[in-house]
Amino acid sequence: MADVKSILHEVKAGRLSIEQAEELLMGASRLDYATLDLDRAGRTGFPEVVYGAGKSVDQLIGIIDRLQAHQELVLVTRVSEKQAKQVQEQRPNIQYIAEAGLLIFSKKPLMPKREGYIAVVAAGTSDWQVAQEAAWTVRCFGSETRVIADVGVAGIHRLFHRLEEIRGAAVIICIAGMEGALTSVVAGLVDKPVIAVPTSVGYGANFGGVAALLAMLNSCANGVAVVNIDNGFGAGYMAGMIHRQMVR
Repeated sequence: MADVKSILHEVKAGRLSIEQAEELLMGASRLDYATLDLDRAGRTGFPEVVYGAGKSVDQLIGIIDRLQAHQELVLVTRVSEKQAKQVQEQRPNIQYIAEAGLLIFSKKPLMPKREGYIAVVAAGTSDWQVAQEAAWTVRCFGSETRVIADVGVAGIHRLFHRLEEIRGAAVIICIAGMEGALTSVVAGLVDKPVIAVPTSVGYGANFGGVAALLAMLNSCANGVAVVNIDNGFGAGYMAGMIHRQMVR
């Protein structure tokens, strides 16, 4: 919650305008096309995140500029290369992670804040973008991330080669398309929480990820939670929250 007395002192000293003070007291900043939640970090421990798909470049820049004034970290998800190029032409201090589809602005380097790491385990290379979205979200939370790719059940020996590294993680994010079988296998081999991410990778009967989603929801292994199809961000967010609580 806003510290009213501190805000009033800042206005009196001329360091805050009345408009800025109003935004801080309301906990929200209004643009013509968006209302930004400035108090999100205070309530949840992580600042407002922007969904970039469908937004114009001018809208993205307007939102980023406003959030930069109030947040140490600004994260924009599902950003196309075309959008990113146009944003960076006007705001070169914004980093674009093309393989994750993310725009990131951070006033401080994204360094691990706590011991341990989160493993992002991907069944195939085709799941790479979802895996990277999850991994970079975890890094924004302040946790180390290790991406372990192409260890799907079609060649299960590949998984066993990396099993000790996976078991050493504090939390495991398991990403798979097709029939989504990797989640049940991994969860049956580890003593850590597993967050499953079904992907839309697969042939026709995969139904755009629904087959993997249902397989993960019906997993016979325990300790599995499932996010929506292709939702690497949601999985990374949940893993970051769990790791933060474990350290506390």
